[in-house]
Amino acid sequence: MEWQPDEQGLQQVLQLLKDSQSPDTATQRAVQEKLEQLNQFPDFNNYLIFVLTSLKSEDEPTRSLSGLILKNNVKAHYQNFPPNVADFIKRECLNNIGDPSPLIRATIGILITTIASKGELQTWPELLPQLCNLLNSEDYNTCEGSFGALQKICEDSSELLDSDALNRPLNIMIPKFLQFFKHCSPKIRSHAIACVNQFIIGRAQALMDNIDTFIESLFALAGDEDSEVRKNVCRALVMLLEVRIDRLIPHMHSIIQYMLQRTQDPDENVALEACEFWLTLAEQPICKEALSGHLVQLIPILVNGMKYSEIDIILLKGDVEEDETIPDSEQDIKPRFHKSRTVTLQHEGGEGEEGEDIDEDEDDDDDTLSDWNLRKCSAAALDVLANVFREELLPHLLPLLKGLLFHPDWVIKESGILVLGAIAEGCMQGMVPYLPELIPHLIQCLCDKKALVRSIACWTLSRYAHWVVSQPPDAHLKPLMTELLKRILDGNKRVQEAACSAFATLEEEACTELVPYLSFILDTLVFAFGKYQHKNLLILYDAIGTLADSVGHHLNQPEYIQKLMPPLIAKWNELKDEDKDLFPLLECLSSVATALQSGFLPYCEPVYQRCVTLVQKTLAQAMMYSQQPDQYEAPDKDFMIVALDLLSGLAEGLGGHVDTLVARSNIMTLLFQCMQDTMPEVRQSSFALLGDLTKACFPHVKPCIAEFMPILGTNLNPEFISVCNNATWAIGEICMQMGVEMQPYIAMVLTQLVEIINRPNTPKTLLENTGI
Repeated sequence: MEWQPDEQGLQQVLQLLKDSQSPDTATQRAVQEKLEQLNQFPDFNNYLIFVLTSLKSEDEPTRSLSGLILKNNVKAHYQNFPPNVADFIKRECLNNIGDPSPLIRATIGILITTIASKGELQTWPELLPQLCNLLNSEDYNTCEGSFGALQKICEDSSELLDSDALNRPLNIMIPKFLQFFKHCSPKIRSHAIACVNQFIIGRAQALMDNIDTFIESLFALAGDEDSEVRKNVCRALVMLLEVRIDRLIPHMHSIIQYMLQRTQDPDENVALEACEFWLTLAEQPICKEALSGHLVQLIPILVNGMKYSEIDIILLKGDVEEDETIPDSEQDIKPRFHKSRTVTLQHEGGEGEEGEDIDEDEDDDDDTLSDWNLRKCSAAALDVLANVFREELLPHLLPLLKGLLFHPDWVIKESGILVLGAIAEGCMQGMVPYLPELIPHLIQCLCDKKALVRSIACWTLSRYAHWVVSQPPDAHLKPLMTELLKRILDGNKRVQEAACSAFATLEEEACTELVPYLSFILDTLVFAFGKYQHKNLLILYDAIGTLADSVGHHLNQPEYIQKLMPPLIAKWNELKDEDKDLFPLLECLSSVATALQSGFLPYCEPVYQRCVTLVQKTLAQAMMYSQQPDQYEAPDKDFMIVALDLLSGLAEGLGGHVDTLVARSNIMTLLFQCMQDTMPEVRQSSFALLGDLTKACFPHVKPCIAEFMPILGTNLNPEFISVCNNATWAIGEICMQMGVEMQPYIAMVLTQLVEIINRPNTPKTLLENTGI
């Protein structure tokens, strides 16, 4: 006897579904409690599937909601469903996949894939064969519903489908999907390509066996009038470029012609998928040969894609010039990640390792639209192509650039400035002759009346900072610095942010060239402290820290300290121990302490104490969490890492003066725990601090050597390169202090050190630290 709902029970469930659509929070809370009660009844889920699939008298949103609540129940406790309930739900899903309503079909599809991903693909053997059979149905709704469900299963379980566990269903499914590339409905064609696309990157054998048919079928769809189909065709070709370029090479000329058209598709989603093609092609060895003849068409298309769209401008409030008094909403602020301290030897240039900074400024042009869009993709493609073609790109670009950079329409002018920034890295050599007149023009753009022009000019100028610094300072450095400092105090928050980031880049390039202007620079940065909203304050800390790194001990002048320290310490006192804003402030203070050296003495005691407290609190919380994980939350260990790094900065800056602080604290005991932490970054920072304390106040370290050396020995594992590097460095510093007394400990570390030196491809810093 098939299960039937009880009328009273059904009314209860329907009332619950109605209530759950209410915006009132009290009602919502009651709904949650009621749900928990009803979940005690095994057949509650039968009612939910019944409303979804059979209660056609109800409105669609209510029926769909019933299915979504059921999906959440499946996710949470499917393993507790009685077998007859699970079977009833599965049967109902397959019988109703062709519901006339697209919303209900989609909901059933989501429900099916949720059950399937609960390990049920193995125990629901009829699912895939039945869905594949339903594809042959004369009824459009049944075919579309089954395809929708199959697409979701392919997305969620692509690896499992290509394994022996299920007896390789793809051998049947992929040829089946390929037949539907010719279907008369665009929605079905689109589903079919999307299903096959799930198996390209994983190189599923069944797809590789049919690769030529697949590529021919894609070519046949090249001119499809449906934008969703075109988007999926582009996506397929981009992935094939990575995985089976050998199969595309014979057709490369016509594929490039096709992609040139699609990158200009009226539908921006299609254009964006097509634009990815150039990014992917640039990474292939054949790029130069394949694209050389097409640059003349491609470059103008990419440049054209770099303009803000009308929607971008609305989203970016492009017509709002002054917003500096409006507080930031918290979701504007990206999470920050602290990079733990890695010890490097100072080279002649005083710069540490070169070639290690991964370019972090690629996406600084319009950060708040962090969604990937055609503008960003076009700019990224031009950037990588500039690195492939170098100066050969310029004959195609320069004639265009002139028209863009001096255009009366600000949107076009802005895109020209972005183009100039995008090619800076790849075409620098070829651009040098034009820079003496371009840089002054860009500096002028810093005063443009449009905020979006001012902000992009900041970014592009930062990309040419290296050249600016190589010229006599009065030529470009001084005017650039003067204007950038004005922009740091701009009335527009986006411009403030761009200017602060650009100034940090300029500081890194100019280093001590900035010393004559320090007073002026500090006045501006300190003034910005009182002016900035939350998000930009975090970037300001970075600009101050970078300044300290760049000018070093030149900062240690009473007048500079007087300007800089009071606002920093005021912020420091304002922030609570659990405030994440401490990260950038601690990083900033770490750089300042190292630069000021003895000048930091008046401030060191409270700063030192707080760092020790942060480490202690984090260790205590970690301890409580490991003993009672259900009672306590896991701590955010970044607090401890940043605090250890600031302690390193203090030890490095204050040298012997740190002695009294160490003597009055339990830092060595805490360090012993940190050195054994499970998280590599904590160990990495601990060893850096150990080395710095060894240099600064060895008498406090010496009593612990017997306990510390075995831990250092076990961390000489090049798997964790930065941990290993810092442990090696700390051992070196200890050796220098201990001299002959090192004898008993040598055995613990020597074999590992010799092994590191003899390993192929050990990074240079690690070799240097080992050699010591």
